Amino acid sequence: MEDITVKELKERLDNNEKFFFLDVREEWEYDDDNLGAKNIPLANLPHQLDELEAYKDQEIVVHCRSGARSGNAKKFLESKGFSKVRNVLGGIIAYRDL
Repeated sequence: MEDITVKELKERLDNNEKFFFLDVREEWEYDDDNLGAKNIPLANLPHQLDELEAYKDQEIVVHCRSGARSGNAKKFLESKGFSKVRNVLGGIIAYRDL
């Protein structure tokens, strides 16, 4: 799937659209500033994959600080059979700059 811009993410959050929202930053980053996504740090993702199994065929939007870790998370999830994963381009930095 195509990645998602922060503008599109904001519109979708504002409209309460349905998708699974995943934040792959470290817990301390999440505690400092979060958008309400489920927090699973990138390093923990392989160990907590079962928590996402129910969303395997649903849209999953992944974000991090800048878009790099979430890009890696997208690749990992796709390699595990998740078919509708989208990375937030620019991450929370770009989102906060909106």
